[in-house]
Amino acid sequence: MGQNSCLSASLLLIVLILAADCIKVEAQTCRPSGSIRGTKPPPGQCNTDNDSDCCVVGKLYATYKCSPTVSQSTKAVLTINSFQKGGDGGGPSECDNQYHSDDTPVVALSTGWFNNESRCLKNIKISGNGRSVVAKVVDECDSTMGCDSDHDYQPPCPNNIVDASKAVWEALGVPRSSSDWGEMDIVWSDA
Repeated sequence: MGQNSCLSASLLLIVLILAADCIKVEAQTCRPSGSIRGTKPPPGQCNTDNDSDCCVVGKLYATYKCSPTVSQSTKAVLTINSFQKGGDGGGPSECDNQYHSDDTPVVALSTGWFNNESRCLKNIKISGNGRSVVAKVVDECDSTMGCDSDHDYQPPCPNNIVDASKAVWEALGVPRSSSDWGEMDIVWSDA
């Protein structure tokens, strides 16, 4: 009986140690990799459609090479972007060098999730507002650079963004009059 108690205590200790390690790993966050100081956009060069922000002179913006770990329900912030020519997304999409209609469910992912184009043209499932939609990854929401002409004089993207076309927002049933339209907490996973 003494051996069983010792064995049980040892197993319990091992389980506790493993659980503590798992909690530690889960608690690790993606830390900023640097920063960019905002510069003043030339007149008319920062497209503010969809309430996009323009860089503020002198403001420091954090940059990231990483994003939170992807799981079956990765927490993210859904933002809105136009992937059409002349839209606030800037140039053509990185994955296929094409523009995409606002009526097509497409997204850009933060740099870490975009993962050197490994998710290009793959589908992800986005859940929010009690609904789900499948969208194609066509672009990167650059978390490493910003405040320049290549990025439409907008700040670097935070590391937890799914930047979506209007079609995604509409499929999730978010009314344009809602305070959530344009920025909403969601979960996503690879489809």
